[in-house]
Amino acid sequence: MSLSQSSSWNIKKKVVRTHRGVVTSQSRIASEIGAEVLRKGGNAVDAAIATSFALGVAEPWMSGIGGGGFMVIRLAKTDEVKVINFGMKSPKNLNVEDYPLVEGSATDLFPWTRVHEDRNVTGALAVAIPGQVAGMGLAAEHFSSLPWKALIEPSIDLAKKGLVVDWYAQLVISSVAKDLVPFKASAETFLDSGLFPKSSAWTSHSSNVCDQSRLAKTLETIAEEGHQSFYRGELARTIVKELAAAGGRHSLEDFESYTATLQTADKYSYRDHTIFGTPSMTAGPTLKRTFSLMENWQPEGNSPDSKAYKVYDTAIRLANEERYRFMGDERKEVAPSCTTHFNVVDSEGNCVSVTQTLLSIFGSKLMLGDSGILMNNGIMWFDPEPNKPNSLAADKKCLANMCPTILKRNDGHYFALGASGGRKIMPAVAQLSSFILDYKMDIEKAMCMPRIDISLSELTIVDDTMEESLIEDLRGTIQQVKLAPRTIYPFNFACPSIISSQVVGGQLENAGITEVMSAWSDAIKE
Repeated sequence: MSLSQSSSWNIKKKVVRTHRGVVTSQSRIASEIGAEVLRKGGNAVDAAIATSFALGVAEPWMSGIGGGGFMVIRLAKTDEVKVINFGMKSPKNLNVEDYPLVEGSATDLFPWTRVHEDRNVTGALAVAIPGQVAGMGLAAEHFSSLPWKALIEPSIDLAKKGLVVDWYAQLVISSVAKDLVPFKASAETFLDSGLFPKSSAWTSHSSNVCDQSRLAKTLETIAEEGHQSFYRGELARTIVKELAAAGGRHSLEDFESYTATLQTADKYSYRDHTIFGTPSMTAGPTLKRTFSLMENWQPEGNSPDSKAYKVYDTAIRLANEERYRFMGDERKEVAPSCTTHFNVVDSEGNCVSVTQTLLSIFGSKLMLGDSGILMNNGIMWFDPEPNKPNSLAADKKCLANMCPTILKRNDGHYFALGASGGRKIMPAVAQLSSFILDYKMDIEKAMCMPRIDISLSELTIVDDTMEESLIEDLRGTIQQVKLAPRTIYPFNFACPSIISSQVVGGQLENAGITEVMSAWSDAIKE
Protein backbone atom coordinates (compact mmCIF):
# COMPACT_ATOMS: atom_id res chain seq x y z
CA MET A 1 0.00 0.00 0.00
CA SER A 2 1.16 3.52 -0.75
CA LEU A 3 2.43 5.29 2.36
CA SER A 4 0.15 8.24 1.60
CA GLN A 5 -3.00 6.16 1.13
CA SER A 6 -5.52 5.78 3.94
CA SER A 7 -5.59 2.34 5.51
CA SER A 8 -8.80 2.92 7.44
CA TRP A 9 -11.40 3.69 4.78
CA ASN A 10 -14.06 1.10 3.98
CA ILE A 11 -15.74 1.11 0.58
CA LYS A 12 -18.75 -1.09 -0.16
CA LYS A 13 -21.22 -1.78 -2.94
CA LYS A 14 -24.65 -3.25 -2.41
CA VAL A 15 -26.10 -6.15 -4.33
CA VAL A 16 -28.95 -5.20 -6.67
CA ARG A 17 -31.84 -7.66 -6.27
CA THR A 18 -34.97 -7.97 -8.38
CA HIS A 19 -37.51 -10.38 -9.85
CA ARG A 20 -36.74 -8.89 -13.24
CA GLY A 21 -33.52 -8.26 -15.17
CA VAL A 22 -30.10 -6.97 -14.10
CA VAL A 23 -27.08 -5.63 -15.99
CA THR A 24 -23.61 -5.43 -14.44
CA SER A 25 -20.81 -3.66 -16.29
CA GLN A 26 -17.72 -1.51 -15.76
CA SER A 27 -19.72 1.62 -16.64
CA ARG A 28 -22.88 2.67 -14.82
CA ILE A 29 -23.94 4.51 -17.98
CA ALA A 30 -23.62 1.37 -20.11
CA SER A 31 -25.41 -0.71 -17.48
CA GLU A 32 -28.29 1.77 -17.50
CA ILE A 33 -28.52 1.56 -21.31
CA GLY A 34 -28.70 -2.24 -21.10
CA ALA A 35 -31.31 -2.11 -18.35
CA GLU A 36 -33.43 0.31 -20.39
CA VAL A 37 -33.46 -2.20 -23.26
CA LEU A 38 -34.83 -4.78 -20.80
CA ARG A 39 -37.51 -2.31 -19.69
CA LYS A 40 -38.56 -1.88 -23.31
CA GLY A 41 -39.17 -5.60 -23.70
CA GLY A 42 -35.77 -6.75 -24.87
CA ASN A 43 -34.26 -10.02 -23.74
CA ALA A 44 -30.83 -10.60 -22.19
CA VAL A 45 -29.08 -10.77 -25.57
CA ASP A 46 -30.71 -7.52 -26.71
CA ALA A 47 -29.49 -5.84 -23.54
CA ALA A 48 -26.02 -7.35 -23.99
CA ILE A 49 -25.72 -5.99 -27.54
CA ALA A 50 -26.78 -2.51 -26.42
CA THR A 51 -24.38 -2.67 -23.44
CA SER A 52 -21.52 -3.83 -25.65
CA PHE A 53 -21.82 -0.85 -28.01
CA ALA A 54 -22.39 1.55 -25.12
CA LEU A 55 -19.21 0.41 -23.37
CA GLY A 56 -17.24 1.27 -26.51
CA VAL A 57 -18.44 4.86 -26.13
CA ALA A 58 -18.58 5.22 -22.35
CA GLU A 59 -15.13 3.71 -21.66
CA PRO A 60 -13.50 3.81 -25.11
CA TRP A 61 -10.02 2.89 -23.86
CA MET A 62 -11.26 -0.56 -22.78
CA SER A 63 -13.22 -1.93 -25.73
CA GLY A 64 -15.28 -0.93 -28.72
CA ILE A 65 -16.02 -1.62 -32.36
CA GLY A 66 -12.28 -1.69 -33.04
CA GLY A 67 -11.83 -4.76 -30.78
CA GLY A 68 -13.12 -8.27 -30.16
CA GLY A 69 -14.17 -10.74 -27.50
CA PHE A 70 -16.36 -13.64 -26.43
CA MET A 71 -20.01 -14.03 -25.34
CA VAL A 72 -21.53 -16.93 -23.37
CA ILE A 73 -25.33 -17.25 -23.52
CA ARG A 74 -27.57 -19.43 -21.36
CA LEU A 75 -31.04 -19.98 -22.88
CA ALA A 76 -33.50 -20.60 -20.04
CA LYS A 77 -36.18 -22.44 -22.04
CA THR A 78 -33.87 -25.11 -23.42
CA ASP A 79 -31.10 -24.88 -20.79
CA GLU A 80 -28.60 -24.72 -23.65
CA VAL A 81 -25.44 -22.66 -23.36
CA LYS A 82 -23.85 -21.15 -26.46
CA VAL A 83 -20.66 -19.21 -27.14
CA ILE A 84 -20.17 -16.47 -29.71
CA ASN A 85 -16.51 -16.16 -30.64
CA PHE A 86 -15.72 -12.70 -32.00
CA GLY A 87 -12.02 -12.81 -31.32
CA MET A 88 -9.53 -10.91 -33.46
CA LYS A 89 -7.42 -12.22 -36.32
CA SER A 90 -4.16 -11.18 -37.97
CA PRO A 91 -4.31 -9.74 -41.52
CA LYS A 92 -3.79 -12.09 -44.47
CA ASN A 93 -1.00 -9.87 -45.79
CA LEU A 94 0.85 -9.64 -42.49
CA ASN A 95 4.59 -9.88 -43.10
CA VAL A 96 6.65 -11.11 -40.16
CA GLU A 97 9.62 -9.19 -41.57
CA ASP A 98 7.80 -6.00 -40.56
CA TYR A 99 8.48 -6.99 -36.94
CA PRO A 100 12.28 -7.34 -36.59
CA LEU A 101 13.47 -8.25 -33.10
CA VAL A 102 15.75 -5.97 -31.11
CA GLU A 103 17.35 -6.18 -27.69
CA GLY A 104 15.20 -5.94 -24.60
CA SER A 105 11.66 -6.86 -23.65
CA ALA A 106 8.39 -5.47 -24.98
CA THR A 107 7.08 -2.31 -23.33
CA ASP A 108 3.52 -3.51 -22.75
CA LEU A 109 1.56 -6.50 -21.47
CA PHE A 110 3.72 -9.47 -22.40
CA PRO A 111 7.49 -9.75 -21.98
CA TRP A 112 8.10 -10.89 -25.52
CA THR A 113 11.41 -10.04 -27.09
CA ARG A 114 11.04 -6.43 -28.13
CA VAL A 115 10.09 -5.55 -31.71
CA HIS A 116 11.69 -2.62 -33.56
CA GLU A 117 9.74 0.60 -32.83
CA ASP A 118 7.23 -1.46 -30.81
CA ARG A 119 5.39 -2.16 -34.06
CA ASN A 120 3.41 -5.00 -32.49
CA VAL A 121 2.26 -2.71 -29.68
CA THR A 122 1.34 0.67 -31.18
CA GLY A 123 0.26 1.93 -34.58
CA ALA A 124 -1.34 0.28 -37.60
CA LEU A 125 0.98 -2.74 -37.72
CA ALA A 126 -0.29 -3.71 -34.25
CA VAL A 127 -3.94 -3.83 -35.39
CA ALA A 128 -5.73 -7.16 -35.81
CA ILE A 129 -9.03 -7.53 -37.68
CA PRO A 130 -11.79 -6.51 -35.21
CA GLY A 131 -14.69 -8.83 -34.40
CA GLN A 132 -16.99 -6.90 -32.05
CA VAL A 133 -19.50 -5.73 -34.65
CA ALA A 134 -19.65 -9.18 -36.28
CA GLY A 135 -20.11 -10.84 -32.89
CA MET A 136 -22.98 -8.59 -31.87
CA GLY A 137 -24.50 -8.98 -35.33
CA LEU A 138 -24.40 -12.77 -35.04
CA ALA A 139 -25.97 -12.60 -31.59
CA ALA A 140 -28.75 -10.41 -32.97
CA GLU A 141 -29.43 -12.76 -35.89
CA HIS A 142 -29.89 -15.76 -33.60
CA PHE A 143 -31.27 -14.41 -30.34
CA SER A 144 -32.60 -10.84 -30.56
CA SER A 145 -36.21 -9.84 -30.08
CA LEU A 146 -35.78 -6.11 -30.82
CA PRO A 147 -34.67 -4.39 -34.05
CA TRP A 148 -30.91 -4.00 -34.54
CA LYS A 149 -31.18 -0.24 -34.96
CA ALA A 150 -32.93 0.16 -31.63
CA LEU A 151 -30.00 -1.53 -29.88
CA ILE A 152 -27.39 0.84 -31.38
CA GLU A 153 -29.30 4.13 -31.08
CA PRO A 154 -28.54 4.68 -27.34
CA SER A 155 -24.81 4.50 -28.11
CA ILE A 156 -25.21 6.94 -30.99
CA ASP A 157 -26.87 9.43 -28.65
CA LEU A 158 -24.12 8.86 -26.09
CA ALA A 159 -21.39 9.48 -28.67
CA LYS A 160 -23.07 12.66 -29.91
CA LYS A 161 -22.95 14.07 -26.38
CA GLY A 162 -19.27 13.17 -26.03
CA LEU A 163 -17.37 11.65 -23.15
CA VAL A 164 -17.48 13.87 -20.07
CA VAL A 165 -14.07 13.95 -18.40
CA ASP A 166 -14.50 13.30 -14.70
CA TRP A 167 -11.66 12.50 -12.27
CA TYR A 168 -11.52 8.85 -13.30
CA ALA A 169 -11.46 9.57 -17.02
CA GLN A 170 -8.71 12.10 -16.36
CA LEU A 171 -6.74 9.48 -14.44
CA VAL A 172 -7.00 6.94 -17.27
CA ILE A 173 -6.16 9.43 -20.02
CA SER A 174 -3.22 10.81 -18.04
CA SER A 175 -1.76 7.33 -17.60
CA VAL A 176 -1.07 7.04 -21.35
CA ALA A 177 -1.17 10.64 -22.58
CA LYS A 178 2.38 10.65 -23.97
CA ASP A 179 1.62 7.51 -26.01
CA LEU A 180 -1.42 9.17 -27.62
CA VAL A 181 0.48 12.26 -28.81
CA PRO A 182 1.88 10.71 -32.04
CA PHE A 183 -1.61 9.74 -33.27
CA LYS A 184 -3.44 12.79 -34.58
CA ALA A 185 -7.08 11.75 -34.10
CA SER A 186 -6.36 10.17 -30.71
CA ALA A 187 -4.59 13.32 -29.52
CA GLU A 188 -7.38 15.55 -30.82
CA THR A 189 -10.00 13.47 -29.00
CA PHE A 190 -8.38 12.80 -25.63
CA LEU A 191 -5.80 15.56 -25.18
CA ASP A 192 -5.96 19.35 -24.96
CA SER A 193 -3.77 21.13 -27.52
CA GLY A 194 -2.79 17.66 -28.72
CA LEU A 195 -0.40 17.36 -25.75
CA PHE A 196 -2.03 17.57 -22.32
CA PRO A 197 -4.55 15.14 -20.81
CA LYS A 198 -8.06 16.50 -20.75
CA SER A 199 -8.82 17.34 -17.16
CA SER A 200 -11.89 17.45 -14.96
CA ALA A 201 -12.91 20.40 -12.86
CA TRP A 202 -12.15 20.53 -9.15
CA THR A 203 -15.81 21.40 -8.63
CA SER A 204 -18.67 18.92 -9.00
CA HIS A 205 -19.39 19.65 -12.67
CA SER A 206 -16.91 19.00 -15.46
CA SER A 207 -17.32 20.88 -18.72
CA ASN A 208 -14.45 19.16 -20.51
CA VAL A 209 -15.70 16.66 -23.10
CA CYS A 210 -13.99 14.27 -25.50
CA ASP A 211 -15.54 14.79 -28.95
CA GLN A 212 -16.93 11.47 -30.24
CA SER A 213 -18.97 12.88 -33.14
CA ARG A 214 -17.00 10.91 -35.76
CA LEU A 215 -17.69 7.70 -33.87
CA ALA A 216 -21.38 8.65 -33.67
CA LYS A 217 -21.57 8.86 -37.48
CA THR A 218 -19.92 5.45 -37.80
CA LEU A 219 -22.40 3.97 -35.36
CA GLU A 220 -25.23 5.53 -37.35
CA THR A 221 -23.99 3.71 -40.44
CA ILE A 222 -23.84 0.42 -38.56
CA ALA A 223 -27.33 0.99 -37.15
CA GLU A 224 -28.86 1.87 -40.52
CA GLU A 225 -27.01 -0.57 -42.77
CA GLY A 226 -26.50 -3.49 -40.38
CA HIS A 227 -23.44 -5.12 -38.88
CA GLN A 228 -22.11 -6.24 -42.28
CA SER A 229 -21.50 -2.59 -43.19
CA PHE A 230 -18.44 -2.70 -40.94
CA TYR A 231 -16.95 -5.44 -43.11
CA ARG A 232 -18.35 -4.66 -46.56
CA GLY A 233 -19.18 -1.44 -48.37
CA GLU A 234 -18.15 2.15 -47.94
CA LEU A 235 -17.44 2.06 -44.21
CA ALA A 236 -15.20 -1.00 -44.59
CA ARG A 237 -13.34 0.64 -47.46
CA THR A 238 -12.82 3.77 -45.35
CA ILE A 239 -11.41 1.72 -42.48
CA VAL A 240 -9.01 -0.20 -44.74
CA LYS A 241 -7.92 3.00 -46.48
CA GLU A 242 -7.12 4.67 -43.15
CA LEU A 243 -5.22 1.65 -41.87
CA ALA A 244 -3.19 1.47 -45.09
CA ALA A 245 -2.40 5.18 -44.88
CA ALA A 246 -1.11 4.62 -41.34
CA GLY A 247 1.21 1.82 -42.51
CA GLY A 248 -0.95 -1.27 -42.03
CA ARG A 249 -1.16 -4.27 -44.35
CA HIS A 250 -4.91 -4.75 -43.95
CA SER A 251 -7.08 -5.46 -46.98
CA LEU A 252 -10.76 -5.33 -47.78
CA GLU A 253 -10.58 -9.12 -48.13
CA ASP A 254 -9.59 -9.33 -44.45
CA PHE A 255 -12.81 -7.61 -43.48
CA GLU A 256 -15.05 -9.33 -46.02
CA SER A 257 -13.84 -12.78 -44.96
CA TYR A 258 -14.04 -12.17 -41.21
CA THR A 259 -16.76 -14.19 -39.46
CA ALA A 260 -17.81 -14.51 -35.87
CA THR A 261 -18.80 -18.06 -34.92
CA LEU A 262 -21.61 -19.59 -32.87
CA GLN A 263 -20.44 -22.60 -30.87
CA THR A 264 -21.69 -24.89 -28.13
CA ALA A 265 -20.13 -23.93 -24.82
CA ASP A 266 -17.50 -26.19 -23.30
CA LYS A 267 -19.55 -27.99 -20.63
CA TYR A 268 -17.86 -29.90 -17.82
CA SER A 269 -18.44 -31.03 -14.26
CA TYR A 270 -16.66 -29.90 -11.15
CA ARG A 271 -17.66 -32.12 -8.24
CA ASP A 272 -21.45 -32.19 -8.70
CA HIS A 273 -21.69 -28.71 -10.25
CA THR A 274 -21.64 -27.75 -13.94
CA ILE A 275 -19.44 -25.14 -15.59
CA PHE A 276 -19.98 -23.66 -19.06
CA GLY A 277 -16.89 -22.02 -20.51
CA THR A 278 -15.29 -20.75 -23.66
CA PRO A 279 -13.45 -23.18 -25.96
CA SER A 280 -10.00 -22.83 -27.55
CA MET A 281 -8.05 -19.57 -28.05
CA THR A 282 -9.23 -18.24 -24.68
CA ALA A 283 -8.38 -18.86 -21.04
CA GLY A 284 -11.40 -21.18 -20.89
CA PRO A 285 -9.38 -24.40 -21.39
CA THR A 286 -6.90 -23.27 -18.73
CA LEU A 287 -9.77 -22.61 -16.31
CA LYS A 288 -11.11 -26.11 -17.06
CA ARG A 289 -7.70 -27.62 -16.35
CA THR A 290 -7.52 -25.67 -13.08
CA PHE A 291 -10.76 -27.24 -11.87
CA SER A 292 -9.61 -30.72 -12.87
CA LEU A 293 -6.51 -30.20 -10.73
CA MET A 294 -8.68 -29.07 -7.79
CA GLU A 295 -11.14 -31.97 -8.05
CA ASN A 296 -9.59 -34.16 -5.33
CA TRP A 297 -9.20 -31.34 -2.81
CA GLN A 298 -11.90 -31.26 -0.14
CA PRO A 299 -12.82 -27.74 1.07
CA GLU A 300 -13.60 -27.27 4.73
CA GLY A 301 -15.71 -24.69 6.55
CA ASN A 302 -17.68 -21.76 5.14
CA SER A 303 -14.79 -19.85 3.60
CA PRO A 304 -11.30 -20.58 2.25
CA ASP A 305 -8.54 -21.40 4.71
CA SER A 306 -4.83 -21.18 3.96
CA LYS A 307 -4.89 -24.72 2.54
CA ALA A 308 -7.54 -23.64 0.02
CA TYR A 309 -5.51 -20.65 -1.13
CA LYS A 310 -2.48 -22.91 -1.48
CA VAL A 311 -4.60 -25.25 -3.64
CA TYR A 312 -5.65 -22.28 -5.81
CA ASP A 313 -2.03 -21.19 -6.16
CA THR A 314 -0.76 -24.65 -7.11
CA ALA A 315 -3.58 -25.58 -9.51
CA ILE A 316 -3.58 -22.26 -11.36
CA ARG A 317 0.19 -22.28 -11.74
CA LEU A 318 0.21 -25.84 -13.12
CA ALA A 319 -2.63 -25.06 -15.53
CA ASN A 320 -0.85 -21.92 -16.70
CA GLU A 321 2.41 -23.79 -17.20
CA GLU A 322 0.59 -26.11 -19.60
CA ARG A 323 -0.86 -23.08 -21.36
CA TYR A 324 2.61 -21.63 -21.82
CA ARG A 325 3.95 -24.86 -23.30
CA PHE A 326 1.10 -25.75 -25.63
CA MET A 327 -0.98 -22.64 -26.34
CA GLY A 328 1.60 -19.89 -26.20
CA ASP A 329 1.22 -16.75 -24.06
CA GLU A 330 3.81 -15.73 -21.48
CA ARG A 331 4.29 -15.70 -17.76
CA LYS A 332 4.21 -12.03 -16.91
CA GLU A 333 2.35 -8.84 -17.63
CA VAL A 334 4.19 -5.55 -17.36
CA ALA A 335 1.39 -3.03 -17.97
CA PRO A 336 -2.38 -2.75 -17.44
CA SER A 337 -4.60 -4.44 -20.00
CA CYS A 338 -7.56 -2.84 -21.68
CA THR A 339 -10.55 -5.13 -21.27
CA THR A 340 -14.10 -4.93 -19.99
CA HIS A 341 -16.54 -7.52 -18.70
CA PHE A 342 -20.31 -7.43 -18.27
CA ASN A 343 -23.23 -9.74 -17.48
CA VAL A 344 -26.97 -9.64 -18.16
CA VAL A 345 -29.89 -11.67 -16.85
CA ASP A 346 -33.51 -11.07 -17.88
CA SER A 347 -36.86 -11.85 -16.27
CA GLU A 348 -36.99 -15.25 -18.03
CA GLY A 349 -33.65 -16.35 -16.59
CA ASN A 350 -31.65 -16.01 -19.79
CA CYS A 351 -28.06 -15.16 -18.83
CA VAL A 352 -25.27 -13.56 -20.86
CA SER A 353 -21.60 -13.16 -19.90
CA VAL A 354 -19.36 -11.08 -22.18
CA THR A 355 -15.70 -10.10 -22.12
CA GLN A 356 -14.48 -7.74 -24.85
CA THR A 357 -11.26 -5.82 -25.36
CA LEU A 358 -8.88 -3.60 -27.30
CA LEU A 359 -6.09 -5.53 -25.48
CA SER A 360 -3.85 -2.70 -24.17
CA ILE A 361 -5.23 0.47 -22.62
CA PHE A 362 -6.37 2.51 -25.66
CA GLY A 363 -5.41 -0.49 -27.81
CA SER A 364 -2.89 0.44 -30.52
CA LYS A 365 -3.36 4.13 -29.54
CA LEU A 366 -4.41 4.65 -33.19
CA MET A 367 -7.80 6.27 -33.74
CA LEU A 368 -8.94 6.38 -37.35
CA GLY A 369 -9.56 10.03 -38.21
CA ASP A 370 -12.53 9.64 -40.54
CA SER A 371 -14.45 6.98 -38.62
CA GLY A 372 -13.45 7.82 -35.04
CA ILE A 373 -12.68 4.14 -34.31
CA LEU A 374 -10.03 3.44 -31.69
CA MET A 375 -8.24 0.33 -32.96
CA ASN A 376 -7.00 -2.70 -31.05
CA ASN A 377 -3.42 -3.93 -30.80
CA GLY A 378 -4.30 -7.61 -31.05
CA ILE A 379 -1.05 -8.41 -32.89
CA MET A 380 0.66 -8.08 -29.51
CA TRP A 381 -1.05 -11.32 -28.43
CA PHE A 382 1.37 -13.20 -30.72
CA ASP A 383 4.90 -14.15 -29.74
CA PRO A 384 7.16 -12.29 -32.22
CA GLU A 385 9.78 -15.04 -31.98
CA PRO A 386 9.38 -17.82 -34.58
CA ASN A 387 8.67 -21.53 -33.98
CA LYS A 388 6.58 -21.05 -30.85
CA PRO A 389 3.00 -22.33 -30.31
CA ASN A 390 1.71 -18.76 -30.51
CA SER A 391 4.21 -17.25 -32.98
CA LEU A 392 3.21 -14.30 -35.13
CA ALA A 393 1.81 -15.29 -38.53
CA ALA A 394 -0.63 -14.11 -41.18
CA ASP A 395 -4.35 -14.99 -41.10
CA LYS A 396 -4.17 -16.44 -37.59
CA LYS A 397 -6.57 -16.20 -34.65
CA CYS A 398 -5.26 -14.35 -31.60
CA LEU A 399 -4.87 -16.25 -28.32
CA ALA A 400 -6.78 -14.35 -25.63
CA ASN A 401 -6.88 -14.28 -21.82
CA MET A 402 -10.66 -13.84 -21.61
CA CYS A 403 -12.95 -16.44 -20.01
CA PRO A 404 -16.56 -15.32 -19.51
CA THR A 405 -18.21 -18.19 -17.64
CA ILE A 406 -21.60 -19.50 -16.55
CA LEU A 407 -21.96 -21.76 -13.50
CA LYS A 408 -24.81 -24.09 -12.56
CA ARG A 409 -24.56 -24.96 -8.89
CA ASN A 410 -25.92 -28.29 -7.71
CA ASP A 411 -28.89 -26.50 -6.12
CA GLY A 412 -30.00 -25.25 -9.57
CA HIS A 413 -28.67 -21.73 -8.96
CA TYR A 414 -27.09 -20.09 -12.06
CA PHE A 415 -24.27 -17.56 -12.06
CA ALA A 416 -22.75 -15.50 -14.88
CA LEU A 417 -19.32 -14.07 -14.18
CA GLY A 418 -16.04 -12.93 -15.65
CA ALA A 419 -13.47 -10.20 -15.27
CA SER A 420 -11.12 -7.79 -16.95
CA GLY A 421 -7.43 -7.65 -16.17
CA GLY A 422 -5.46 -9.60 -18.77
CA ARG A 423 -3.56 -12.49 -17.18
CA LYS A 424 -5.28 -11.74 -13.86
CA ILE A 425 -8.66 -12.79 -15.30
CA MET A 426 -8.50 -16.57 -15.07
CA PRO A 427 -7.17 -16.72 -11.49
CA ALA A 428 -9.98 -14.41 -10.38
CA VAL A 429 -12.70 -16.40 -12.19
CA ALA A 430 -11.35 -19.67 -10.76
CA GLN A 431 -11.42 -18.38 -7.18
CA LEU A 432 -14.80 -16.68 -7.46
CA SER A 433 -16.23 -19.87 -8.95
CA SER A 434 -14.78 -21.88 -6.06
CA PHE A 435 -16.24 -19.46 -3.53
CA ILE A 436 -19.66 -19.90 -5.14
CA LEU A 437 -19.52 -23.66 -5.77
CA ASP A 438 -17.35 -25.04 -2.95
CA TYR A 439 -18.52 -22.71 -0.18
CA LYS A 440 -22.06 -21.92 -1.43
CA MET A 441 -21.40 -18.19 -1.04
CA ASP A 442 -23.85 -15.61 -2.30
CA ILE A 443 -22.45 -13.13 -4.80
CA GLU A 444 -21.90 -10.36 -2.25
CA LYS A 445 -19.78 -12.52 0.02
CA ALA A 446 -17.90 -13.96 -2.95
CA MET A 447 -17.11 -10.52 -4.36
CA CYS A 448 -15.84 -9.21 -1.03
CA MET A 449 -13.81 -12.32 -0.15
CA PRO A 450 -10.03 -11.71 -0.32
CA ARG A 451 -8.36 -13.25 -3.38
CA ILE A 452 -4.83 -13.98 -4.44
CA ASP A 453 -3.39 -13.24 -7.87
CA ILE A 454 -1.20 -15.86 -9.53
CA SER A 455 -0.55 -14.14 -12.87
CA LEU A 456 3.16 -13.51 -12.19
CA SER A 457 5.61 -16.35 -12.66
CA GLU A 458 7.24 -16.43 -9.21
CA LEU A 459 5.17 -14.06 -7.09
CA THR A 460 1.76 -14.46 -5.46
CA ILE A 461 -0.10 -11.21 -4.73
CA VAL A 462 -2.30 -11.45 -1.64
CA ASP A 463 -5.16 -9.11 -0.76
CA ASP A 464 -3.94 -7.24 2.31
CA THR A 465 -7.38 -7.48 3.94
CA MET A 466 -6.94 -11.23 4.36
CA GLU A 467 -6.78 -12.44 7.95
CA GLU A 468 -3.28 -12.14 9.38
CA SER A 469 -3.18 -15.81 10.41
CA LEU A 470 -3.93 -16.88 6.82
CA ILE A 471 -1.25 -14.56 5.48
CA GLU A 472 1.33 -16.03 7.85
CA ASP A 473 0.36 -19.56 6.78
CA LEU A 474 0.71 -18.60 3.12
CA ARG A 475 4.14 -17.08 3.73
CA GLY A 476 5.19 -20.48 5.03
CA THR A 477 3.83 -22.51 2.10
CA ILE A 478 4.10 -20.25 -0.99
CA GLN A 479 7.50 -19.30 -2.36
CA GLN A 480 7.04 -15.53 -2.66
CA VAL A 481 4.13 -13.58 -1.18
CA LYS A 482 3.50 -9.86 -1.54
CA LEU A 483 0.60 -8.01 0.08
CA ALA A 484 -1.32 -5.50 -2.01
CA PRO A 485 -4.57 -3.57 -1.56
CA ARG A 486 -7.64 -3.68 -3.78
CA THR A 487 -7.51 -0.10 -4.97
CA ILE A 488 -9.17 2.14 -7.52
CA TYR A 489 -5.85 2.54 -9.30
CA PRO A 490 -3.76 0.62 -10.02
CA PHE A 491 -5.70 -2.65 -10.18
CA ASN A 492 -3.56 -5.17 -8.32
CA PHE A 493 -6.26 -7.77 -8.94
CA ALA A 494 -8.73 -8.47 -11.74
CA CYS A 495 -11.95 -6.46 -12.01
CA PRO A 496 -14.88 -8.93 -11.93
CA SER A 497 -18.65 -8.76 -11.91
CA ILE A 498 -21.23 -11.44 -11.10
CA ILE A 499 -24.91 -12.07 -11.71
CA SER A 500 -27.00 -14.78 -10.02
CA SER A 501 -30.35 -16.27 -11.01
CA GLN A 502 -32.49 -18.79 -9.16
CA VAL A 503 -36.11 -19.82 -8.80
CA VAL A 504 -37.40 -19.56 -5.22
CA GLY A 505 -40.97 -20.54 -4.45
CA GLY A 506 -41.84 -20.51 -8.10
CA GLN A 507 -40.51 -16.98 -8.59
CA LEU A 508 -37.30 -15.93 -10.30
CA GLU A 509 -34.83 -14.02 -8.13
CA ASN A 510 -31.98 -12.23 -9.90
CA ALA A 511 -29.10 -10.27 -8.41
CA GLY A 512 -25.92 -8.53 -9.53
CA ILE A 513 -22.78 -6.93 -8.13
CA THR A 514 -19.61 -5.39 -9.56
CA GLU A 515 -16.05 -5.01 -8.26
CA VAL A 516 -16.17 -2.88 -5.12
CA MET A 517 -13.13 -0.77 -6.05
CA SER A 518 -14.14 -0.14 -9.66
CA ALA A 519 -15.15 3.52 -9.67
CA TRP A 520 -17.47 3.47 -12.69
CA SER A 521 -18.88 -0.06 -12.55
CA ASP A 522 -22.39 -0.73 -11.34
CA ALA A 523 -25.29 -3.15 -11.33
CA ILE A 524 -28.56 -1.69 -12.65
CA LYS A 525 -31.90 -3.45 -12.46
CA GLU A 526 -34.61 -3.43 -15.08
